Amino acid sequence: MADLSSLKDLGTAEAAAPAHVRKVDSLGRSYATGKRKNAVARVWVKPGSGKIIVNGKEFAEYFARPVLQMILRQPIVAAARDGQFDIVATVAGGGLSGQAGAVRHGVSKALTYFEPGLRAVLKKGGFLTRDSRVVERKKYGKAKARRSFQFSKR
Repeated sequence: MADLSSLKDLGTAEAAAPAHVRKVDSLGRSYATGKRKNAVARVWVKPGSGKIIVNGKEFAEYFARPVLQMILRQPIVAAARDGQFDIVATVAGGGLSGQAGAVRHGVSKALTYFEPGLRAVLKKGGFLTRDSRVVERKKYGKAKARRSFQFSKR
């Protein structure tokens, strides 16, 4: 590089928007990992009849509460792909609420890997953002993370 004018044409090649490519394995599935609180979900998405399996059980059996079922189905409904994909998920750690959120996050990511055109819809709905809030650790000299023991003057 002789002078700064040669830097001008370097920037134009790099300025192109990142192209999101389709990531599918040899079996026609896309894979993603979803996380929420202490739960981690491994999710595989493939074209099918809309069957959702979580840890070897039907999702309505695993997540008995309707609210958790609704959370899990949100990205599929938002993408208008209800009944078009079979989803298999294994989830571990945390409680049921965190696990449902982890599966939702994983389904959203896997859908974008399978169909990159869905990324804008899912991103706008907030399904691709990892909810980073976790439980604060307990400190010594405290009853819980922040709660102090009851004060007594005597």
